[in-house]
This record gives sequence, C-alpha cells and structure tokens, in this order.
Amino acid sequence: MFGYILKKIRYLSLKNKYMLQNTQPGENNSEPISPVLEINLEAIKSILHESSDVTIHEFNFGHERKNRGALIFINSITDKEEIHKNILQPLMYDVLLLKNAVGMDFNDIDTIRKNLISMTDNKKVAMLNDLLDSLLAGAAILLINGSKEALAIKSVKIKSRSIEEPGTEAVVRGPREGFVENVNENIALIRRKIKDTDLCVEKYVIGEKSKTDVCIVYLKSVANPKVIEEIRIRLKRIKTEAILESGYIEQFIEDCPYSVFPTVSNSEKPDKVAAKILEGRVAILVDGTPFVLVVPMVFIESFQSVEDYYARPFFASVIRIIRFLSYIISTLGPAIYVALTVFHQELIPTQLLISIAEGREKVPFPAILEAFLMLFAFDLLREAGVRLPKPVGQTVGIVGALVLGEASVQAGLISPIMVIVVSATAIASFAVPAQTDSGTVLRYIYLVLAGIAGGFGVIMGLLATLLHLASLRSFGTPYLWPIVPLDTAGLKDVFIRMPLWTLSKRPKAITWDSYDSYNQSPDLMPSPYNKDNNDPK
Repeated sequence: MFGYILKKIRYLSLKNKYMLQNTQPGENNSEPISPVLEINLEAIKSILHESSDVTIHEFNFGHERKNRGALIFINSITDKEEIHKNILQPLMYDVLLLKNAVGMDFNDIDTIRKNLISMTDNKKVAMLNDLLDSLLAGAAILLINGSKEALAIKSVKIKSRSIEEPGTEAVVRGPREGFVENVNENIALIRRKIKDTDLCVEKYVIGEKSKTDVCIVYLKSVANPKVIEEIRIRLKRIKTEAILESGYIEQFIEDCPYSVFPTVSNSEKPDKVAAKILEGRVAILVDGTPFVLVVPMVFIESFQSVEDYYARPFFASVIRIIRFLSYIISTLGPAIYVALTVFHQELIPTQLLISIAEGREKVPFPAILEAFLMLFAFDLLREAGVRLPKPVGQTVGIVGALVLGEASVQAGLISPIMVIVVSATAIASFAVPAQTDSGTVLRYIYLVLAGIAGGFGVIMGLLATLLHLASLRSFGTPYLWPIVPLDTAGLKDVFIRMPLWTLSKRPKAITWDSYDSYNQSPDLMPSPYNKDNNDPK
C-alpha cells in the first residue's frame, strides 16, 4: 500500500515537472491588455524583472493634460532621438496646436495613431505577449490609460557593419559589395539587383528566446511552388530556443543530415544570390549573419564561380576544369600516393621509383602513417591560422609550414616526396571552398582505404561516393543534375562554360514545368558587320 502511494506521488511530481519544463515561454503572458495603466506597468515590470535598460516614461498629454500615458522602450536598441521627436513631442506639445483637439478622444489608440503619430511603421496590439514581443524586437510601446490596446512603434536602432567586399568570396571582376548582418539591408541589396514585381519576401520569426527574423526571397513566377511550400513546412517545424546564425537553419532543413556533402548552398555576395533567384531558386536570409542560404543546391554549382559569367567563356572554362582537377587532387592525392608506393610500385616509372625509395630510406614510419601525420599537421596549421589574429595567423601558417616541413625532412621523419604531395593537396583544397568540408573528410577516408587495399580500396570508395551522390536530393532536385539524370541542355554549363548567348534556358530541374524556362532571347549570337546596313561611319 505504501509502495503504491510512493509510486503515485513520484508519478505526480514527475508529471508536474514535465509540464513545467514543456510550458512554452510567453504562455503566462497571453492575457489581454488592461484598460488600467498602473496594472499594465506593474505586469511589465514584473515580467522584465525591472531590468535597468528598460525605460518606462509616464506623462500627461491632451488638450488640458488630463490624459495619462506611458512610453516603454529598451535603451540599448531604440533610437531615443526619434522617440522624442516623433512620439513624445507630438503627444505633449504639438497636440496643443490642433484646432479640433478639444473634441478628440485621446483615450482611443486609433485617434492618436491617425492624428499625432507620424511614424509609419506601427501596429496595434491587444495581448500582453504581443506587446512584449514588439518591445524586445526594438519597438517603443505606447500605453494609454483607459485603452485596452497599445501601440507598438518600431524605432529600432542597431549599429551594423558597413557594406564591403566579403573576405570569403573575393573576385577580380564583379561587384565588391557583400551582405551584412542586417536582414533588411540584405533584402534591399537583392531588390537592387532584381527590380521585379514578382520578387516576393516572406518573413518568419524562429526561436523562442532569440525571436530571429528569417526571410525567404523568391520570384513567384519562376520558383517551383512545391519547393516554396516545402521550405515553409521545414521552417515552421523548427522549435528551438535560438537561431544565432544561418548554419542553424541549414542543419534543420537539409535533406540528408548524415551526408558529408552540403545540400544547402550559402553565399555572401548579392549578385550571386540574385543570379540563383533568377534561375528559380529560393534564398533564405537570417537576421544577424551575412551568409544567405540558397536552395535547391546541385553538386556542380560548387565548381561554378559568379566571376565565370563576367569573363569570356574560354578563360572561364579553363579555370573551371582546373577547379575539378583541384578537387580530385585534394581528395585523392595522398591516397593515390600511398596506394602506388605500397601496393602498385610497378605502375611508377623506374627513375621516379628510385627517387621515392631514396627519399624514404631513413623514414621510420609506413607511408600511410607518414601521410596521416603530414595531413594532421596541415589541418592543425590551417585551424590555428584561422583562429589566431590575422597578422599572427599568417606568420604561424607560413613559418610553421616551412620550419616544420624542413625540420621533418632533415630529421628523416618525413620523405621529401610526401611534403610535395601534401603541399599540392593543401593548395588544391582551397580552390573549391564550397566543398572544403567534404573534401577534408573524404581525404582521410580514401587514405585509410588506400592503406588497407591499395587501388582496389580507392576504387571501391569512389564507387560508394558516386552511389551516395546519385541518391542525394536537395528539395526534390537530384544532386548530380544535369549528369544524373542526363540533361544535354544543362551540360552547357558544367565542365566548360558555353557563351552566355547559348545559355537561354533556366535549369530544368529547378524551375517548374508549367513555366516558360527561357530567361533570354534564343537568337542573341553576336554577328559581324552587315554590309546591307548603313555604314555608321
């Protein structure tokens, strides 16, 4: 009997604890605003714990100063000058100049909103939780004694970084502007590139505590409606305390979270994002970060640069082929070296094999361990160079690589050919920034397979990678498009970049079937001077 009672008490205590833990923030504040000013002020002070940066300014206004009101705002994120000029001054002084002020009902929020408040970004709120959300977002809250509604007037003022060239996507030719941490400025940068009435912006607030603004931007007539709806569903199902960077959103909405390959692309350049939106993709902007997400993503676009389309096709095609070769070298370079030196010496020319053998004569480690040590040292130096201050980081990267490499060779711990292989791998890994993460992981996987089974292990690893890539989808779009499935029209912009006048269609796998996929006239091929026309000279 006592055991049953103890179990029941324990069950009830655990149930109450669970209910308290799962109570959504703001549920206790979902009450209507009281018409009594003092009750509202006491409730707000209690909820905000009388925080020192919250200002509550009570004042009398009206034609005979008989009306009482209060203005509530947070000092650190609001513009005090704008509040004084456009809210307090009209209420306390300009109202005395109105000829018909005697007959006005100043207890009515609509009357004040239409006659005295000149700031256009304002809204009425009737619930206490809506009032608090607006206050924490940077609005000034106007409460009037006798009114069951309040006025939330947006007057946010947060210092942000000026628009400058992004450090991660520097270009030789093209715009130098990059996104900043303010989502409204980022939307303005996109609208500056795409001046079209079909450009739609949808706003969501995600994060129970951070209340982060997340916007999706797309061309309504071009983007696939199914993709847009899928993005809405995935964003709405995110239930978390905070969204501090777009990487949070990326990990919550990606198709295959256990894949080493990214299925959501990102960029800091407005021209690149605008070009993808024009193709039919959807951009996801997060307040507080300059990195904008773009979906759907295909594997080939990791090797495409926005600068490819600003240069002539011959140079752009050569550079693109170099990127493909760089990715192959960065992922397979050490593995192929280990496979050849350990398992397939007969494939190495005799003179080169003699040189490799002489270099490895005093090395006490097997080739696979030697490669692991060098790759680990490279990744360590790269991470240290990124985290340290820029002048110190550059010094560590250069001096560390030179001193460590030279000392290791002189001490007989590393062979000279291994230093060359790892150096080439390191340089090649920076040529395709979008696939740096996947390349790093695959590099170690292929190295292990090469050390175990030689060339056979590397081939098996490549086949498994290709099968995995072929199975990936990004919001319904095949990841290996236009190769798998094969699309001959899409091949014009894969391994080489054909002239712009031949790229007259949008990507077939991204736009929707019922839309005209032509983005330009198909007869734009330049032609020589026609003698039948009048000579301009």
